[in-house]
Amino acid sequence: MKTVADAARAGGGRVVGITPKLMVDKGIHDALADELVVTNDMRDRKALMEERGDAFLTLPGGLGTFEEIFEIIVGKQLGYHKKPIVLLNVAGYFAPLLQMIEHGIEQRFIKPAVRELYFVAGNVDEAVGHFRSYRPPVVADKWFKDVPSAAE
Repeated sequence: MKTVADAARAGGGRVVGITPKLMVDKGIHDALADELVVTNDMRDRKALMEERGDAFLTLPGGLGTFEEIFEIIVGKQLGYHKKPIVLLNVAGYFAPLLQMIEHGIEQRFIKPAVRELYFVAGNVDEAVGHFRSYRPPVVADKWFKDVPSAAE
């Protein structure tokens, strides 16, 4: 995140840091951010990032990255937002994750339409191109078709 924030600053961009208090207390935050928003915890951080973000670019990362991107994808699936989501698949980093999603589709735990919710970019130019040309998909109730109601 530091590298991305530094590059944004170098390019004249505005950097907003949304960081849980625990991280700030440990000194793990961007002291150079144009705006630093301190949240109570990770849940509040994710909610605020979803609310304030115009788009979501996912770079290779750890468990927190996976947890965050799935929450954003599911939020879009359920209609909480219609923002673009890009996985920047540097050196094939997300290939196993994408395979797992395909496995879930094959096993019928995941609907094939999930593929419409995110874009996989092989490089930065593809990611930027997707953001520039993005048109939100119609998600409507297709996620809930063929799903038995609680009464059934």
